Amino acid sequence: MKKYIGVLIGALTLGSGCSSDQDFLNVKPTTILLLDDVYSDSRLVLSAVTDLYNRIPDLVKPSNMGLYASFDEAFASGDYGRHQNREYSYDDWGYWDYGYIREINLFIQRVEAATKLTPADKARFSAEGRYLRANAYFELVKRHGGVPLITEPLTYDYSGDATPLRKARAKESEIYDYVISEMEAIKSILPNTPGEKSRATYGLAVATKARAALYAGSIAKYGVNTPSVSLPNGEVGIPASKATAYYQTALAASQELINSGLYSLYQKRPDLSDNFAALFLDKANNPEVIFVEDFKLKSGKVHGFALDNQPRAITEEGERGGRLNPSLNLVQSYEKLDNTFAPLPINKGNANDYIYYDKQEDLFAGRDARLRGTALVPGATFKDRSIDIWAGLILGDGSILSGDKLGQLKTVNGASVQVVGLSGPIEGYDGSAQGGFYMRKYNDPAVGSGQIGTQSEVWQVRYRYAEVLLNAAEAAFELGNNALAASYMKPVRDRAGLVIPLTAGDITFDRIVHERKVELAFENHELWDYKRWRIAHIVWDGSTSDLTTQPGKATEPSTRVFSLWPYKVYNPGGANNNKWVFRKVLSGRVTQSHIFRLGNYYSRISDAIVNNNPLIVRNPNQ
Repeated sequence: MKKYIGVLIGALTLGSGCSSDQDFLNVKPTTILLLDDVYSDSRLVLSAVTDLYNRIPDLVKPSNMGLYASFDEAFASGDYGRHQNREYSYDDWGYWDYGYIREINLFIQRVEAATKLTPADKARFSAEGRYLRANAYFELVKRHGGVPLITEPLTYDYSGDATPLRKARAKESEIYDYVISEMEAIKSILPNTPGEKSRATYGLAVATKARAALYAGSIAKYGVNTPSVSLPNGEVGIPASKATAYYQTALAASQELINSGLYSLYQKRPDLSDNFAALFLDKANNPEVIFVEDFKLKSGKVHGFALDNQPRAITEEGERGGRLNPSLNLVQSYEKLDNTFAPLPINKGNANDYIYYDKQEDLFAGRDARLRGTALVPGATFKDRSIDIWAGLILGDGSILSGDKLGQLKTVNGASVQVVGLSGPIEGYDGSAQGGFYMRKYNDPAVGSGQIGTQSEVWQVRYRYAEVLLNAAEAAFELGNNALAASYMKPVRDRAGLVIPLTAGDITFDRIVHERKVELAFENHELWDYKRWRIAHIVWDGSTSDLTTQPGKATEPSTRVFSLWPYKVYNPGGANNNKWVFRKVLSGRVTQSHIFRLGNYYSRISDAIVNNNPLIVRNPNQ
């Protein structure tokens, strides 16, 4: 009997003329596809592999905003944040989908067995399947450490004994080695087409190899700082003796892609902040982007990031928008143009001894251009309109007058005046700029992107060239070549307006961490970076310390998200009338300080998995 693939679309109408059951079983259905048909037509195979691409297990992405506000990058001006939770669950970030891996294994097997595909199509589809499988294992090892490594579809014989199908966990290093070796094996099979962004290419394989080797190297080096985060047989933890080889692999892979000349930094716009924001929006000959999940209005594949994050002053959809607010913690991490770090200057020593600014934007002048390419700061415009962020009036006697409605008017000394911005912030008012900022990165400026019936087609960037440069810099630093590290960091910093070159002596672990923090904010890196460096439990230590006072220090605790609220001075005739001041605020919604426990370095493997397979050992400290 034939094998089928697909979904029954409607009721199957049986035709007459079948003289026997055997004849009936051999009738070709018209509402589902036969496997033989699928793997005889490259267009149908492309459809099958597209489904596998669409199921890549990204943790943080524009359609999953809650995780952006799970750490210290953002405040959730809505009901999806975790600012009231102290501990992270051991189940957080878990992923254990061997059904997906089985489908990939079957896909590869069927492609390789196909007789009607051209050799070129077979080679490419098989390599794509191998990329997707290795990527799935990369996602597994980031979360759980070593896992069972299965590269063939397992078949149950219905004997009642599933023991032969049980596989023990591989070592964590073995999973990383598998990912690295697969990328090396398939890189020359995949097309060398940098203009292709949503399918696996040579450039993607090399970039993935570099990232995986860097992760493994840092776990090997920094794992000694958390000796209890390990298992005796290597399912969790990588020996320190392996660190150098992994860093060498990461550097060589990064250099291979850098020297290929296939990709370059995005530098199309003269305004550096606009240029940085545009890098995530521009789909036309974008030289930096390597791999994305794409979205298309015409195909109906869209997401609601703009719908949920358009500034409230310019919302296209009633009460929607403003849900994700970059934190003051992140904003003041962007360094000054003289390569120094300092909190934003808002007072002269105590909270009410204000520094006065003629324009709101003046507070953020002289800083890394990536700040305003990542966050919409008070005084900024978006879609050519003012986003109008301010929390109230400072009156002549020093008192504060605000409101409980966006853009509210009140009478002051006989005059009707606006007392709060059209975007707030108002404490507890969902969608108002309760963090003091709005999102710019990934926020779609296209008309209609903030409407329910349209939404956004901005792509999700998974790999880009700037990360490759930073991977090379980090690997070079870890291998003791600080001058080389500085050279790879330089073009990334130059693009941000930081044109005073760092010297070899300036390159420290703190610099490596900082550069990734500000360049790759909101791009699904912070959690994985802090975990592999073994600093997550230090940064998110549960303390109730104030906002980071040393923005350039990698291990400075940052356990609660702080806000920055601007106020307008209202004192007609006074020297500071119509000037702006700022206050640092801890929202009433931030009731807990985050604590990352040693048991959070690896996600919990569920009881159901362990009960079904006693060969699976549990992760430590849980």
